[in-house]
Amino acid sequence: MKYYDTREEKENEINTDDTAEENSTDEEKAIADKNSAQFSNIEDTGSITTKNGDVSIHTIIIAGQVEGHQTLSPQSKTTKYEHILPQLVGIEDRSDIDGLLLLLNTVGGDVEAGLAIAETVAGMSKPSVSLVLGGGHSIGVPLAVCADKSFIVPSATMTLHPVRMNGLVIGVPQSFTYFTKMQDRILNFIVSHSNSEKSKLLELMMETDEIATDVGSVIDGKTAVEIGLIDSVGGLADAMDCLKALVKEKKKGRKRKIKTNEQTVKSSKTP
Repeated sequence: MKYYDTREEKENEINTDDTAEENSTDEEKAIADKNSAQFSNIEDTGSITTKNGDVSIHTIIIAGQVEGHQTLSPQSKTTKYEHILPQLVGIEDRSDIDGLLLLLNTVGGDVEAGLAIAETVAGMSKPSVSLVLGGGHSIGVPLAVCADKSFIVPSATMTLHPVRMNGLVIGVPQSFTYFTKMQDRILNFIVSHSNSEKSKLLELMMETDEIATDVGSVIDGKTAVEIGLIDSVGGLADAMDCLKALVKEKKKGRKRKIKTNEQTVKSSKTP
């Protein structure tokens, strides 16, 4: 049992205990609200922001089919480009996010929607790394190579095939020209953001013995690296380590640039 010299001392200690308990409750509530917001982001957009030390990484998942201008059936697992593009804008503009990790397990989808996402990632100043899990098929190939560095797990596969279209196609030369131009857009993007050669990609796309009832090729992770399509075979830890290294390298470069500018200003002021 504790004894107090005055009644005032007792009341002060009680008030202090109450304040500490309130602060503890507020901290717990803040942590709970933050976790709730993170889980909400995962459910709504398939994304999460994590921080370790001084490096903050935003992760986006592209799964199922990439949905374009037409809404797919509710039974289909889709990634909507109108959900992804605003996130990419936010990542680019937010100073508290240092890098982007792109996780891919997609069967492909709308060509223009996929290219829109890929071009946006490629045009970002923040470091980015992609990781192919399961599959990066069809328009998933440009999405896999759009980041600064690309990884693929050994068991993942990627499908290369010519541009296809469902529904009514008018059999005129203009239709063939349209498909050829669209295919060139995809190939040129892949070649410009990877170490692969256009002739090799065309050869794989036009292969007739690989896919039953279709034209194209299915390549595994090792082959994707061998032909220069993907940078490295690796898993999540490899991709995360690479992204953190890119972020730290950029921060050092930024500090070096700032220091150089300060020295330039000082020298210009020196009589």
